[in-house]
Amino acid sequence: MDINGATAVVTGGGSGLGAATARQLAAKGAKVAVLDLNEEHAAKIAEEIGGVAVVADVSDENAVSEALKTATESFGAAPRVVVNCAGIGLAARVVGREGKLSIDVFEKTIRINLIGTYNVMSHAANLMTSLDPQDNGERGVIINTASVAWQDGQIGQSAYSASKGGIAAMTLPVAREFARAGIRVMAIAPGLFNTPMMEGLPEEVTAKIAAGVPFPQRLGEPQEYGLLVSQIVENPYLNGTNIRLDGAVRLAPK
Repeated sequence: MDINGATAVVTGGGSGLGAATARQLAAKGAKVAVLDLNEEHAAKIAEEIGGVAVVADVSDENAVSEALKTATESFGAAPRVVVNCAGIGLAARVVGREGKLSIDVFEKTIRINLIGTYNVMSHAANLMTSLDPQDNGERGVIINTASVAWQDGQIGQSAYSASKGGIAAMTLPVAREFARAGIRVMAIAPGLFNTPMMEGLPEEVTAKIAAGVPFPQRLGEPQEYGLLVSQIVENPYLNGTNIRLDGAVRLAPK
């Protein structure tokens, strides 16, 4: 799919992987709606790339519906590219100290990461079906964010791994469902990336984490995630699969 001139929506676009993706798509000529819960962050990135800021909680179905309508009205066309980067990374053992349970953490993580992704994907696909197909029959591309924790989650990541595993698991069946409409569905499973979450760690801790990545022996850069997004959009035969973007890392149990 040609990115130039296409309407794109990036959730979690106010920071980290989402911000890098918004920048990459804008550099390729897309008209980008930066969707984020943080209005200030969304507005900053939107101003930088000449896009539009849209505020919404991805776990709120009505808010998502209105946000995508706003993006469509702002650019005069429904999105052809939607990238789901919004999410949280809470950590908690299933049964912690003194028998403390973490059902609340599990529920919140699933609601934001998995149901939030499903919400955005559902409303986006519904809008995409109204678009005229391009010459190759494509109407749109949806890219969701899983995680390497989907396959090698660590102790304390049960909720996070389950949410990302759900995203990975639905890639193929949703791609098969949307095939008749000419909508592709992919997922990227990033490894250890230099995001705001990592930036808050002490330098020695970050160095130790990066040393576990075989090659390149460093944390991934958000722009590398954005680059893969653009490559997926532009390659019409990529559909229905999950791509690990991880420098060959495999996470240890803890």
